[in-house]
Amino acid sequence: MDVEVKGIAFDSRKVKQGFLFVAIKGHQMDGHAFIEKAVGSGATVIVCDKLPESISDAVTYVTVKGSAKALGIMASNFYDNPSQKIKLTGVTGTNGKTTVATLLYKLFTTLNYKVGMLSTVVNKIVDKDISATHTTPDPIQINELLVQMIEAGCTHCFMEVSSHAVDQGRIEGLHFVGALFTNITHDHLDYHHTFESYIRAKKGFFDGLSSDAFALVNVDDKRGMVMLQNCKASKKTYGLKKMADFKGKIITNSIEGLEIEIGGRNVWFKLIGDFNAYNLLAVYGAALLLGEDQEMVLMKLSSLTGAVGRFELVRPGSKFTAIVDYAHTPDALKNVLETIEHFRTGNEQVIAVVGCGGDRDKTKRPLMAAIACKYSTKVIFTSDNPRSEDPMEIIREMQKGVGPTDAKKTLVMADREEAIKTACMLAKEKDIILVAGKGHETYQEIKGVKHPFDDKEVLDRMLKMFAN
Repeated sequence: MDVEVKGIAFDSRKVKQGFLFVAIKGHQMDGHAFIEKAVGSGATVIVCDKLPESISDAVTYVTVKGSAKALGIMASNFYDNPSQKIKLTGVTGTNGKTTVATLLYKLFTTLNYKVGMLSTVVNKIVDKDISATHTTPDPIQINELLVQMIEAGCTHCFMEVSSHAVDQGRIEGLHFVGALFTNITHDHLDYHHTFESYIRAKKGFFDGLSSDAFALVNVDDKRGMVMLQNCKASKKTYGLKKMADFKGKIITNSIEGLEIEIGGRNVWFKLIGDFNAYNLLAVYGAALLLGEDQEMVLMKLSSLTGAVGRFELVRPGSKFTAIVDYAHTPDALKNVLETIEHFRTGNEQVIAVVGCGGDRDKTKRPLMAAIACKYSTKVIFTSDNPRSEDPMEIIREMQKGVGPTDAKKTLVMADREEAIKTACMLAKEKDIILVAGKGHETYQEIKGVKHPFDDKEVLDRMLKMFAN
Protein backbone atom coordinates (compact mmCIF):
# COMPACT_ATOMS: atom_id res chain seq x y z
CA MET A 1 0.00 0.00 0.00
CA ASP A 2 1.32 3.46 -0.94
CA VAL A 3 1.46 6.03 1.85
CA GLU A 4 1.47 9.74 1.05
CA VAL A 5 4.07 11.70 3.02
CA LYS A 6 3.24 15.38 3.53
CA GLY A 7 6.44 16.32 5.30
CA ILE A 8 9.57 15.04 7.05
CA ALA A 9 10.70 15.73 10.61
CA PHE A 10 13.28 14.36 13.04
CA ASP A 11 12.08 16.59 15.88
CA SER A 12 8.82 15.17 17.26
CA ARG A 13 7.66 18.72 18.13
CA LYS A 14 7.59 19.57 14.42
CA VAL A 15 5.50 16.57 13.35
CA LYS A 16 2.13 17.30 11.71
CA GLN A 17 -0.61 15.11 10.31
CA GLY A 18 0.70 12.88 7.50
CA PHE A 19 4.37 13.45 8.31
CA LEU A 20 7.22 10.96 8.20
CA PHE A 21 9.21 10.96 11.44
CA VAL A 22 12.86 9.89 11.48
CA ALA A 23 14.06 8.63 14.87
CA ILE A 24 17.75 9.50 15.24
CA LYS A 25 20.00 8.48 18.10
CA GLY A 26 21.99 11.63 18.87
CA HIS A 27 24.77 12.42 21.32
CA GLN A 28 22.40 13.91 23.89
CA MET A 29 18.96 12.56 23.01
CA ASP A 30 17.56 9.47 21.30
CA GLY A 31 14.73 10.16 18.86
CA HIS A 32 13.48 6.60 19.34
CA ALA A 33 12.14 7.70 22.73
CA PHE A 34 9.82 10.15 20.94
CA ILE A 35 8.26 7.80 18.38
CA GLU A 36 5.02 7.47 20.35
CA LYS A 37 4.78 11.26 20.66
CA ALA A 38 5.34 11.64 16.90
CA VAL A 39 2.58 9.11 16.18
CA GLY A 40 0.29 11.03 18.54
CA SER A 41 1.01 14.21 16.56
CA GLY A 42 -0.03 12.59 13.29
CA ALA A 43 3.04 10.80 11.92
CA THR A 44 1.95 8.06 9.51
CA VAL A 45 5.45 6.74 8.72
CA ILE A 46 8.27 6.06 11.17
CA VAL A 47 11.84 5.48 10.01
CA CYS A 48 14.04 4.10 12.77
CA ASP A 49 17.08 2.00 13.61
CA LYS A 50 15.01 -0.33 15.80
CA LEU A 51 11.28 -0.90 16.13
CA PRO A 52 9.52 0.45 19.24
CA GLU A 53 7.85 -1.94 21.66
CA SER A 54 4.42 -0.44 20.95
CA ILE A 55 3.34 -0.51 17.29
CA SER A 56 0.25 1.17 15.78
CA ASP A 57 -1.64 -0.56 12.96
CA ALA A 58 -2.27 2.86 11.37
CA VAL A 59 1.44 3.60 11.00
CA THR A 60 4.05 2.25 8.56
CA TYR A 61 7.38 1.43 10.21
CA VAL A 62 10.64 1.20 8.27
CA THR A 63 13.87 0.03 9.91
CA VAL A 64 17.20 1.13 8.43
CA LYS A 65 20.89 0.88 9.24
CA GLY A 66 21.70 4.46 10.19
CA SER A 67 18.59 6.63 10.35
CA ALA A 68 20.67 9.85 10.35
CA LYS A 69 22.08 9.08 6.90
CA ALA A 70 18.68 7.89 5.71
CA LEU A 71 17.27 11.31 6.69
CA GLY A 72 19.72 13.07 4.37
CA ILE A 73 18.82 10.88 1.42
CA MET A 74 15.07 11.12 2.08
CA ALA A 75 15.22 14.91 2.53
CA SER A 76 16.98 15.28 -0.82
CA ASN A 77 14.45 13.04 -2.54
CA PHE A 78 11.47 14.70 -0.84
CA TYR A 79 12.59 18.12 -2.13
CA ASP A 80 13.28 16.69 -5.62
CA ASN A 81 17.09 16.72 -5.25
CA PRO A 82 17.71 20.49 -5.45
CA SER A 83 21.50 20.02 -5.12
CA GLN A 84 21.48 18.58 -8.64
CA LYS A 85 19.95 21.80 -9.99
CA ILE A 86 22.54 24.21 -8.56
CA LYS A 87 26.35 24.20 -8.51
CA LEU A 88 26.95 23.27 -4.87
CA THR A 89 30.53 23.66 -3.63
CA GLY A 90 31.52 22.62 -0.09
CA VAL A 91 34.37 23.97 2.04
CA THR A 92 35.79 21.99 4.95
CA GLY A 93 38.77 22.33 7.31
CA THR A 94 39.47 23.48 10.85
CA ASN A 95 40.15 27.12 10.01
CA GLY A 96 39.28 29.30 7.02
CA LYS A 97 35.92 27.73 6.06
CA THR A 98 33.89 30.88 6.65
CA THR A 99 36.36 33.20 4.93
CA VAL A 100 36.64 30.94 1.87
CA ALA A 101 32.86 30.43 1.57
CA THR A 102 32.25 34.17 2.04
CA LEU A 103 34.87 35.16 -0.53
CA LEU A 104 33.42 32.70 -3.05
CA TYR A 105 29.93 34.10 -2.42
CA LYS A 106 31.18 37.68 -2.86
CA LEU A 107 33.32 36.82 -5.90
CA PHE A 108 30.56 35.08 -7.83
CA THR A 109 28.13 37.85 -6.89
CA THR A 110 30.50 40.43 -8.41
CA LEU A 111 30.78 38.14 -11.46
CA ASN A 112 27.04 38.77 -11.89
CA TYR A 113 25.73 35.40 -10.73
CA LYS A 114 22.88 34.95 -8.29
CA VAL A 115 24.47 33.09 -5.40
CA GLY A 116 23.54 31.34 -2.17
CA MET A 117 25.70 30.66 0.88
CA LEU A 118 25.41 28.40 3.93
CA SER A 119 27.92 29.49 6.59
CA THR A 120 28.67 29.83 10.28
CA VAL A 121 27.97 33.56 10.16
CA VAL A 122 24.83 33.72 8.02
CA ASN A 123 22.89 31.87 5.33
CA LYS A 124 22.29 33.96 2.22
CA ILE A 125 19.93 33.70 -0.73
CA VAL A 126 21.18 36.33 -3.19
CA ASP A 127 21.08 39.43 -0.93
CA LYS A 128 18.62 38.03 1.65
CA ASP A 129 20.10 37.10 5.04
CA ILE A 130 18.79 34.12 7.01
CA SER A 131 20.21 33.55 10.50
CA ALA A 132 22.53 30.56 10.92
CA THR A 133 22.40 28.38 14.03
CA HIS A 134 24.96 25.77 12.93
CA THR A 135 28.00 25.77 10.64
CA THR A 136 26.13 23.24 8.49
CA PRO A 137 22.30 23.09 8.82
CA ASP A 138 20.36 19.83 9.20
CA PRO A 139 19.42 17.94 5.98
CA ILE A 140 15.85 19.25 5.91
CA GLN A 141 16.99 22.87 6.29
CA ILE A 142 19.73 22.43 3.68
CA ASN A 143 17.31 21.13 1.08
CA GLU A 144 14.65 23.73 1.93
CA LEU A 145 17.25 26.51 1.55
CA LEU A 146 18.54 25.06 -1.73
CA VAL A 147 14.98 25.02 -3.08
CA GLN A 148 14.58 28.69 -2.09
CA MET A 149 17.90 29.51 -3.78
CA ILE A 150 16.81 27.84 -7.02
CA GLU A 151 13.47 29.66 -6.90
CA ALA A 152 15.40 32.93 -6.47
CA GLY A 153 17.43 32.13 -9.60
CA CYS A 154 20.68 31.10 -7.90
CA THR A 155 23.15 29.18 -10.06
CA HIS A 156 25.77 28.58 -7.33
CA CYS A 157 25.81 27.82 -3.61
CA PHE A 158 28.89 27.84 -1.40
CA MET A 159 28.57 25.85 1.79
CA GLU A 160 30.67 25.25 4.88
CA VAL A 161 30.85 21.54 5.68
CA SER A 162 31.72 20.77 9.30
CA SER A 163 33.13 17.48 10.56
CA HIS A 164 30.00 17.11 12.71
CA ALA A 165 27.84 17.41 9.59
CA VAL A 166 29.77 14.66 7.80
CA ASP A 167 29.74 12.36 10.83
CA GLN A 168 26.02 12.91 11.46
CA GLY A 169 25.00 12.32 7.85
CA ARG A 170 23.80 15.89 7.28
CA ILE A 171 25.29 16.00 3.77
CA GLU A 172 24.01 12.59 2.67
CA GLY A 173 22.06 12.77 -0.57
CA LEU A 174 23.66 16.05 -1.66
CA HIS A 175 25.43 16.39 -5.01
CA PHE A 176 28.55 18.54 -4.81
CA VAL A 177 30.30 19.86 -7.92
CA GLY A 178 33.38 20.59 -5.83
CA ALA A 179 34.97 20.30 -2.40
CA LEU A 180 37.72 22.42 -0.82
CA PHE A 181 40.02 21.49 2.07
CA THR A 182 41.73 24.35 3.96
CA ASN A 183 43.66 22.68 6.81
CA ILE A 184 43.18 20.47 9.83
CA THR A 185 44.42 21.23 13.34
CA HIS A 186 43.43 20.58 16.95
CA ASP A 187 39.67 21.02 17.46
CA HIS A 188 36.40 19.24 18.30
CA LEU A 189 38.02 16.43 20.32
CA ASP A 190 35.09 16.78 22.73
CA TYR A 191 32.99 15.27 19.93
CA HIS A 192 35.39 13.11 17.90
CA HIS A 193 37.51 12.03 20.93
CA THR A 194 40.63 11.38 18.82
CA PHE A 195 42.40 13.43 16.16
CA GLU A 196 42.29 10.39 13.83
CA SER A 197 38.47 10.30 14.07
CA TYR A 198 38.36 14.03 13.31
CA ILE A 199 40.51 13.50 10.20
CA ARG A 200 38.33 10.57 9.10
CA ALA A 201 35.23 12.75 9.36
CA LYS A 202 36.76 15.41 7.12
CA LYS A 203 37.97 12.78 4.68
CA GLY A 204 34.47 11.29 4.56
CA PHE A 205 33.35 14.39 2.65
CA PHE A 206 35.90 13.74 -0.10
CA ASP A 207 35.25 9.99 -0.16
CA GLY A 208 31.63 10.71 -1.07
CA LEU A 209 32.37 12.93 -4.09
CA SER A 210 31.38 11.73 -7.55
CA SER A 211 33.80 11.36 -10.46
CA ASP A 212 32.43 14.49 -12.15
CA ALA A 213 33.30 16.73 -9.16
CA PHE A 214 36.60 18.40 -8.26
CA ALA A 215 38.52 18.09 -4.99
CA LEU A 216 40.83 21.04 -4.22
CA VAL A 217 43.16 20.66 -1.21
CA ASN A 218 45.87 22.65 0.54
CA VAL A 219 49.02 20.71 -0.39
CA ASP A 220 51.06 22.50 2.30
CA ASP A 221 48.93 20.93 5.03
CA LYS A 222 50.33 17.47 5.78
CA ARG A 223 46.81 15.99 5.71
CA GLY A 224 45.90 17.64 2.41
CA MET A 225 46.87 14.70 0.26
CA VAL A 226 45.24 12.29 2.75
CA MET A 227 41.90 13.83 1.77
CA LEU A 228 42.49 12.75 -1.82
CA GLN A 229 43.16 9.08 -1.05
CA ASN A 230 40.37 6.91 -2.55
CA CYS A 231 38.66 10.08 -3.80
CA LYS A 232 36.93 9.61 -7.18
CA ALA A 233 36.81 13.35 -7.99
CA SER A 234 39.29 15.28 -10.14
CA LYS A 235 42.21 15.98 -7.76
CA LYS A 236 43.69 19.49 -7.59
CA THR A 237 46.01 21.28 -5.16
CA TYR A 238 46.90 24.81 -4.04
CA GLY A 239 49.74 26.08 -1.87
CA LEU A 240 52.49 28.57 -1.13
CA LYS A 241 55.39 26.22 -0.39
CA LYS A 242 55.09 23.00 -2.41
CA MET A 243 54.41 22.48 -6.10
CA ALA A 244 50.70 22.86 -6.73
CA ASP A 245 48.13 23.27 -9.48
CA PHE A 246 47.36 26.73 -8.07
CA LYS A 247 50.62 28.11 -6.68
CA GLY A 248 51.10 31.43 -4.95
CA LYS A 249 54.02 33.42 -3.57
CA ILE A 250 53.69 36.22 -1.04
CA ILE A 251 55.51 39.35 -2.24
CA THR A 252 54.29 41.82 0.37
CA ASN A 253 52.53 41.12 3.67
CA SER A 254 51.48 44.23 5.62
CA ILE A 255 48.69 45.61 7.79
CA GLU A 256 47.31 47.18 4.58
CA GLY A 257 47.02 43.87 2.72
CA LEU A 258 48.79 41.19 0.69
CA GLU A 259 50.64 41.25 -2.61
CA ILE A 260 50.72 37.74 -4.05
CA GLU A 261 52.25 36.35 -7.20
CA ILE A 262 49.39 34.26 -8.49
CA GLY A 263 48.54 32.97 -11.95
CA GLY A 264 51.60 34.71 -13.42
CA ARG A 265 50.49 38.10 -12.03
CA ASN A 266 51.42 40.16 -8.99
CA VAL A 267 48.06 41.04 -7.42
CA TRP A 268 47.26 43.22 -4.40
CA PHE A 269 44.53 41.95 -2.05
CA LYS A 270 42.80 43.67 0.86
CA LEU A 271 43.04 40.68 3.19
CA ILE A 272 45.82 40.39 5.76
CA GLY A 273 48.22 37.61 6.80
CA ASP A 274 49.69 34.35 5.51
CA PHE A 275 46.56 32.40 6.44
CA ASN A 276 44.50 34.63 4.16
CA ALA A 277 46.97 34.04 1.32
CA TYR A 278 45.92 30.37 1.53
CA ASN A 279 42.25 31.36 1.63
CA LEU A 280 42.67 33.53 -1.47
CA LEU A 281 44.45 30.73 -3.33
CA ALA A 282 41.64 28.32 -2.47
CA VAL A 283 39.03 30.75 -3.81
CA TYR A 284 41.08 31.48 -6.94
CA GLY A 285 41.53 27.77 -7.68
CA ALA A 286 37.87 26.93 -7.06
CA ALA A 287 36.69 29.77 -9.31
CA LEU A 288 38.84 28.54 -12.19
CA LEU A 289 37.68 24.95 -11.65
CA LEU A 290 34.11 26.27 -11.82
CA GLY A 291 34.91 27.62 -15.28
CA GLU A 292 35.60 31.30 -14.62
CA ASP A 293 38.12 33.49 -16.46
CA GLN A 294 41.46 33.93 -14.66
CA GLU A 295 41.88 37.65 -15.38
CA MET A 296 38.34 38.48 -14.30
CA VAL A 297 38.65 36.36 -11.14
CA LEU A 298 41.88 38.08 -10.06
CA MET A 299 40.51 41.54 -10.79
CA LYS A 300 37.30 40.98 -8.81
CA LEU A 301 39.00 39.07 -6.00
CA SER A 302 41.49 41.89 -5.42
CA SER A 303 38.66 44.26 -4.46
CA LEU A 304 36.97 41.99 -1.88
CA THR A 305 37.05 42.08 1.91
CA GLY A 306 36.84 38.97 4.08
CA ALA A 307 34.21 37.58 6.43
CA VAL A 308 32.78 39.49 9.36
CA GLY A 309 34.77 39.03 12.58
CA ARG A 310 37.83 37.56 10.87
CA PHE A 311 40.92 39.72 11.55
CA GLU A 312 38.61 42.71 11.54
CA LEU A 313 40.06 46.11 12.45
CA VAL A 314 37.81 48.09 14.79
CA ARG A 315 37.84 51.89 14.50
CA PRO A 316 40.92 52.19 12.26
CA GLY A 317 42.83 55.39 12.95
CA SER A 318 42.46 55.15 16.74
CA LYS A 319 45.55 55.75 18.85
CA PHE A 320 46.03 51.98 19.06
CA THR A 321 45.21 49.11 16.70
CA ALA A 322 42.26 46.97 17.78
CA ILE A 323 41.43 43.63 16.12
CA VAL A 324 38.51 41.23 16.59
CA ASP A 325 38.97 37.66 15.38
CA TYR A 326 36.97 34.43 15.64
CA ALA A 327 40.13 32.45 16.52
CA HIS A 328 38.88 29.72 18.87
CA THR A 329 41.40 26.96 18.12
CA PRO A 330 45.11 26.86 19.01
CA ASP A 331 46.19 27.04 15.38
CA ALA A 332 43.84 29.92 14.50
CA LEU A 333 45.02 31.92 17.53
CA LYS A 334 48.65 31.22 16.60
CA ASN A 335 48.03 32.36 13.00
CA VAL A 336 46.46 35.64 14.11
CA LEU A 337 49.14 36.41 16.72
CA GLU A 338 51.96 35.51 14.32
CA THR A 339 50.42 37.87 11.77
CA ILE A 340 50.33 40.65 14.40
CA GLU A 341 53.95 39.85 15.34
CA HIS A 342 54.91 40.24 11.68
CA PHE A 343 53.43 43.76 11.61
CA ARG A 344 55.07 45.03 14.77
CA THR A 345 57.61 47.71 13.91
CA GLY A 346 59.01 48.60 17.32
CA ASN A 347 58.10 48.21 20.96
CA GLU A 348 54.33 48.05 20.59
CA GLN A 349 52.61 45.96 23.22
CA VAL A 350 50.32 43.16 22.09
CA ILE A 351 47.46 42.80 24.56
CA ALA A 352 45.37 39.67 23.96
CA VAL A 353 41.90 39.10 25.43
CA VAL A 354 41.31 35.34 25.21
CA GLY A 355 38.78 32.82 26.49
CA CYS A 356 37.62 29.29 25.66
CA GLY A 357 34.10 28.01 25.09
CA GLY A 358 32.34 25.82 27.62
CA ASP A 359 31.03 22.31 26.85
CA ARG A 360 33.66 21.99 24.12
CA ASP A 361 37.07 20.38 23.66
CA LYS A 362 38.82 20.94 27.01
CA THR A 363 42.24 19.75 25.82
CA LYS A 364 42.78 22.90 23.73
CA ARG A 365 42.37 25.28 26.70
CA PRO A 366 45.95 25.14 28.08
CA LEU A 367 47.31 25.13 24.51
CA MET A 368 45.50 28.35 23.66
CA ALA A 369 46.68 29.98 26.88
CA ALA A 370 50.30 29.02 26.13
CA ILE A 371 50.07 30.41 22.60
CA ALA A 372 48.53 33.67 23.85
CA CYS A 373 51.37 34.09 26.34
CA LYS A 374 54.09 33.23 23.82
CA TYR A 375 53.05 35.91 21.32
CA SER A 376 51.62 38.64 23.59
CA THR A 377 53.00 41.24 25.97
CA LYS A 378 49.95 40.98 28.21
CA VAL A 379 47.14 38.40 28.26
CA ILE A 380 43.73 38.79 29.86
CA PHE A 381 41.97 35.47 30.38
CA THR A 382 38.22 35.94 30.25
CA SER A 383 34.91 34.24 29.60
CA ASP A 384 33.96 33.23 26.04
CA ASN A 385 30.67 31.29 25.76
CA PRO A 386 30.81 29.35 29.05
CA ARG A 387 27.51 27.60 28.27
CA SER A 388 26.79 25.23 31.19
CA GLU A 389 30.31 25.47 32.70
CA ASP A 390 31.68 27.75 35.40
CA PRO A 391 33.71 30.49 33.61
CA MET A 392 36.36 30.50 36.33
CA GLU A 393 36.84 26.74 36.02
CA ILE A 394 37.44 27.16 32.27
CA ILE A 395 40.00 29.88 33.00
CA ARG A 396 41.72 27.68 35.59
CA GLU A 397 42.08 24.96 32.95
CA MET A 398 43.56 27.52 30.55
CA GLN A 399 46.06 28.62 33.20
CA LYS A 400 47.52 25.10 33.31
CA GLY A 401 49.26 26.03 30.05
CA VAL A 402 50.96 29.08 31.54
CA GLY A 403 54.55 28.67 32.76
CA PRO A 404 55.94 30.50 35.83
CA THR A 405 57.73 33.16 33.77
CA ASP A 406 54.59 33.97 31.77
CA ALA A 407 52.23 34.06 34.75
CA LYS A 408 53.22 37.65 35.60
CA LYS A 409 52.04 38.90 32.20
CA THR A 410 48.51 37.48 32.69
CA LEU A 411 45.36 38.86 34.28
CA VAL A 412 42.11 37.06 35.01
CA MET A 413 38.85 38.89 34.40
CA ALA A 414 35.83 36.63 33.90
CA ASP A 415 33.56 39.54 32.90
CA ARG A 416 34.28 39.86 29.16
CA GLU A 417 33.30 43.53 28.91
CA GLU A 418 35.57 44.39 31.84
CA ALA A 419 38.38 42.42 30.21
CA ILE A 420 38.04 44.40 26.97
CA LYS A 421 37.85 47.66 28.93
CA THR A 422 40.97 46.75 30.90
CA ALA A 423 42.86 45.97 27.68
CA CYS A 424 42.01 49.45 26.41
CA MET A 425 43.07 51.02 29.72
CA LEU A 426 46.43 49.21 29.59
CA ALA A 427 47.11 50.10 25.96
CA LYS A 428 49.38 52.97 25.04
CA GLU A 429 49.63 54.75 21.71
CA LYS A 430 50.36 52.36 18.79
CA ASP A 431 49.82 49.25 20.94
CA ILE A 432 47.82 46.36 19.47
CA ILE A 433 44.75 44.82 21.13
CA LEU A 434 43.40 41.45 20.01
CA VAL A 435 39.98 40.28 21.22
CA ALA A 436 39.81 36.63 20.17
CA GLY A 437 37.30 33.81 20.18
CA LYS A 438 33.87 35.17 19.27
CA GLY A 439 34.38 37.24 16.13
CA HIS A 440 31.02 37.76 14.40
CA GLU A 441 28.90 36.48 17.30
CA THR A 442 26.48 38.98 18.82
CA TYR A 443 25.72 37.03 21.99
CA GLN A 444 27.33 35.33 24.95
CA GLU A 445 25.83 31.97 25.93
CA ILE A 446 25.59 31.47 29.69
CA LYS A 447 23.60 28.66 31.36
CA GLY A 448 21.49 28.05 28.26
CA VAL A 449 20.66 31.73 27.71
CA LYS A 450 22.11 33.85 24.90
CA HIS A 451 22.78 37.35 26.24
CA PRO A 452 23.42 40.21 23.76
CA PHE A 453 27.18 40.72 23.48
CA ASP A 454 29.18 41.91 20.49
CA ASP A 455 32.98 42.13 20.82
CA LYS A 456 33.14 44.73 18.04
CA GLU A 457 30.47 46.94 19.62
CA VAL A 458 32.07 46.74 23.07
CA LEU A 459 35.55 47.37 21.70
CA ASP A 460 34.34 50.29 19.58
CA ARG A 461 32.66 51.83 22.65
CA MET A 462 35.82 51.44 24.73
CA LEU A 463 38.00 52.90 22.00
CA LYS A 464 35.80 56.00 22.00
CA MET A 465 36.09 56.20 25.79
CA PHE A 466 39.89 56.00 25.74
CA ALA A 467 40.39 58.01 22.55
CA ASN A 468 42.51 60.67 24.22
